[in-house]
Amino acid sequence: MPLLPFKELPYSDPGTPDTTSPFRYLLWLGRNQIWLLLAGIFCGITWMLSQALLWSAVGSAIDHGIKNRDGASLLRSAAIILSLGVIQAVSGAIRHQLAVTNWLRATFRSIQLVGRHLTVTTTAVTDEIQSGDLVSTVGMDAMRIGGAFDVLPRFVGAIVSWLVVSCILLATSLKLGLIVLVGVPVLASLTRPLMKPLHDRQRAQRDVSGKLADLGSDTVSGLRILRGIGGEDVFLDNYIAQSRKVERAGIEVSKSQSMLESGQILLPAILTAIITFVGAHEVINGHLQPGQLVAFFGYATFLTMPLRTAIEYVISSTRALVGARKVLAILKIAPKVGDHPETPWPDSVELYEDARSGLTLRRGELAALVTDTPAESSVLVDRLGWFSSDIDGVTIDGNPLENYAVADVRRNIVVSEIEPRLFSGDLRNELNPHGIATDEDILRAIEAASAVDVLAALEDGLDSVVEERGRSFSGGQRQRLALTRALLTQADLLILVEPTSAVDTHTEGRIARQLRDAREGLTTLIATTSPLLLEKVDEVLVVRDGTVIARGSHEELLLQHGWYRSTILRGDE
Repeated sequence: MPLLPFKELPYSDPGTPDTTSPFRYLLWLGRNQIWLLLAGIFCGITWMLSQALLWSAVGSAIDHGIKNRDGASLLRSAAIILSLGVIQAVSGAIRHQLAVTNWLRATFRSIQLVGRHLTVTTTAVTDEIQSGDLVSTVGMDAMRIGGAFDVLPRFVGAIVSWLVVSCILLATSLKLGLIVLVGVPVLASLTRPLMKPLHDRQRAQRDVSGKLADLGSDTVSGLRILRGIGGEDVFLDNYIAQSRKVERAGIEVSKSQSMLESGQILLPAILTAIITFVGAHEVINGHLQPGQLVAFFGYATFLTMPLRTAIEYVISSTRALVGARKVLAILKIAPKVGDHPETPWPDSVELYEDARSGLTLRRGELAALVTDTPAESSVLVDRLGWFSSDIDGVTIDGNPLENYAVADVRRNIVVSEIEPRLFSGDLRNELNPHGIATDEDILRAIEAASAVDVLAALEDGLDSVVEERGRSFSGGQRQRLALTRALLTQADLLILVEPTSAVDTHTEGRIARQLRDAREGLTTLIATTSPLLLEKVDEVLVVRDGTVIARGSHEELLLQHGWYRSTILRGDE
């Protein structure tokens, strides 16, 4: 049962981070959960101080209770020891829960920031950073960032308890107090030369691990092709070679880290030996009581914890800085699309126009786009859908596209690409992610996309679970489900890129006949060279070198335009 109130993650708004440097990013994260951190620090101080003061009570019990045979004093010391034990147990439990909470909050805030940035930048991030590296950032680096916030409260508690113990020792024995007060930071500073090598080696390990994830992702996604050309062994060898680089990098990290972790044992042992030696001489010389010596032994043992905690914090903060640098590498990538809304989206768009190419689309029109190459149609589609920064000349009802909010454009101009992507989850939510359509609407869209047979083959219908990337479906089935999803958006302008390239001729013919009814009253542009689709549209726009060179019906263009005829028929005339 949780000791603290539970707050659901993810955040409704993760905020705007400080991306000036990795350190300032970590500070920004800390400010966003400052009260949780302060609560954790308070419990961390209480937890460590109760352990430290326990030895003072034990020494008092020996000197005043046992040595002087004072039963009342002994009982009082025992009560204090019991109380400190209870305080230690309660504060330790709360401290642990707060530590985990701080860790998760910082981790998930970083994950959300990366996810939100990916939705804003679209392909700008994936153009610069491999998908495997992105996965590693979310799965590994964000967790390392959270780890620093897990250790921080204990680190502050370690500092405070060290100062309190030093003051107690100074009041009891100036010599021992100075040894502790000076010895702990001196011994801790001996780990500093190991910091930079650890930092550099962790960063190198992170880089090669990201490349291994990229290679694995590419291999899995292209496994069918690799088998077709007999290239499995080549990629297996590449994966083994990269794995060995990761292994070597991990060994290098372990060398520095093992030195630091060894210091957690060796350095406190050195301090304990010094305090024990000096304390014993103080007792022999009559400057200390036996109970005080026992307390000093306890303090010496206890001081191993603050020193180990300090070293642990050094390791975790180093990892956090490496992770923050990777997160910032993503967050600093500027989106290709700026968002400076000035004009509200119109209730009814009458005209879409691209002055540069001469392309125009009127409300309710079903048009087709034919280009010399798929790359040329991709450029035009990206301009109309605002997936490119080069949108000069694209207007909606005469207003420049950049005057509208990106969110409005995404809601009202939908681009369905040639490679449909399906995500895991139930089919109903896959087709209707925003929950705006009824089951009847979904079934009508499925029929329009000629995907009734796909649904009929599923035992649980719309409640069926879609596997990762829709791998249980064939290419044609995925394409028809993606078309269903696109139709359900009811977008003002729907742009379909080769929506029937993976289906058979009979299915393509049914889709061509049903698209008009499914998009009645709305504007649709189909980038295709399929005669079955082209003969069903209102107008075909022929584009060469980025400019509309002809427009008309499919039949008219076949008769009047030789280039169009050869492109569509592909030498079969």
